[in-house]
Amino acid sequence: MPRRHLHMTMRRPGAADARLHAALRELRASLDVPVDFPADVLAEAESAARSPRLPDHDATDIPFFTIDPPTSVDLDQAMHLARREGGGLRVHYAIADVAAFVTSGGALDAEAHRRVQTLYFPDEKVPLHPPQLSEGAASLLPDQTAPALLWRIDLDAEGRVTSTDVRRALVRSRAKLDYAGAQRQIDEGTAEEPLALLKDIGQLREALEVERGGISLNVPEQEIVEQGSASAGGKGSPYALAYRVPLPVEAWNAQISLLSGMAAADLMIEAGTGILRTLPTAPDGAVARLHRSAKALHIDWPHHVSYAQLVRSLDPHNARHAAFLQECTTLLRGAGYTAFRGGQLPTPAVHAAVADEYTHCTAPLRRLVDRYAGELCVAAVAGQQPPEWVSAALDALPKEMAEGSRRANTVERECVDIVEAALLRERVGEVFDAVVVDVKEQEPTVGTVHLEDPAVVARIESADGALPLGERLRVRLTQADPGRAKVVFAPA
Repeated sequence: MPRRHLHMTMRRPGAADARLHAALRELRASLDVPVDFPADVLAEAESAARSPRLPDHDATDIPFFTIDPPTSVDLDQAMHLARREGGGLRVHYAIADVAAFVTSGGALDAEAHRRVQTLYFPDEKVPLHPPQLSEGAASLLPDQTAPALLWRIDLDAEGRVTSTDVRRALVRSRAKLDYAGAQRQIDEGTAEEPLALLKDIGQLREALEVERGGISLNVPEQEIVEQGSASAGGKGSPYALAYRVPLPVEAWNAQISLLSGMAAADLMIEAGTGILRTLPTAPDGAVARLHRSAKALHIDWPHHVSYAQLVRSLDPHNARHAAFLQECTTLLRGAGYTAFRGGQLPTPAVHAAVADEYTHCTAPLRRLVDRYAGELCVAAVAGQQPPEWVSAALDALPKEMAEGSRRANTVERECVDIVEAALLRERVGEVFDAVVVDVKEQEPTVGTVHLEDPAVVARIESADGALPLGERLRVRLTQADPGRAKVVFAPA
């Protein structure tokens, strides 16, 4: 089966379909998702929101801005970009200082270790920290002074790092931008220099990614969109499924996060203690399988062209290319976290997709490990040993994060299945155009099809022989029920 790691958003909270909501509630219960916060956790959050541990350094003169989806209020990162006198560029990147609010060993800390990371469902979000913090006092909301870990990363004219610093500081964001608005300002030439430089720095960093052999997959996202009335998305349903290709500004924004994660890894490696996000190189068999998929999907992949080069040549607006990009996510399997001490780096130490040492440090409001990575970096720059509470938790973090990541991946995969079934349940028996993107090697009558309209990736079962990998096929929907059965097709 191809991977189902498609991202989903809803244009408004809730949906008219009671069975969809019931299925999502059942999913949360089956995964033991901790939806409500205990009273002692909420009380501690209220107290911390009123009296956080504030730093001495004041950087509120830097006009930071954030770029996030328009409805987001749990804002981990804010940036300011500038040209340096004498040449080069400067990235100021503020990361929410969760440790200013969460005390090790307290109720908030214990609950964060239980949750591990924020979980996203189509109808609601299950946050890592109580909203008083994640969407309030600790969030880098516009016109709110908040404690942060302030990164200063200087780059040369080619975008290479020349120096890195991180310290605690008070910051104040001036503007909350969304991706579409930021892209429009940059394209129209109306963006002020701090935002306009995001394109320049993003493209410089993308060029360096190509140079080192890194990979960024521009995989179309699956999105739930409002349609207002019955249409191709489902009879009588107010929602439909569509694919959305990420905007260039999203990739440039991601490059700033990657830059910080690589800089953080360098600091921890130099200090000899840290936690890395690692990914082993894909085995030859996995790459060979992708070659077969490319051939089946009529994508030209000459032997002298590397995987990274091929991926960059693909157009996610092209249905076959989009299907292959989704298949390419198989090479990202096996990522994990590895702690190290005494300068003894793990093997592998590199994240194969980043093609360098890398760590997660830019989303502490939504991911547990980032709080610890930030503390390790602050200590490294100060030439100090990490705080005792960080050292004590370090060895257990990889396992905690692995378990949390498994739950998050299950949530994402099952939510896609449930929403697809809910939106298609009244269309059982209808025929659709599809592309066969995967066939089981040991069971060639079972595979996966990629539909363009509606935006569905689902199982297909044939009763009349092997499925034609890579070929267009008319398929009939045979089952779809959000409460009991996932979406299944058969050749028409």
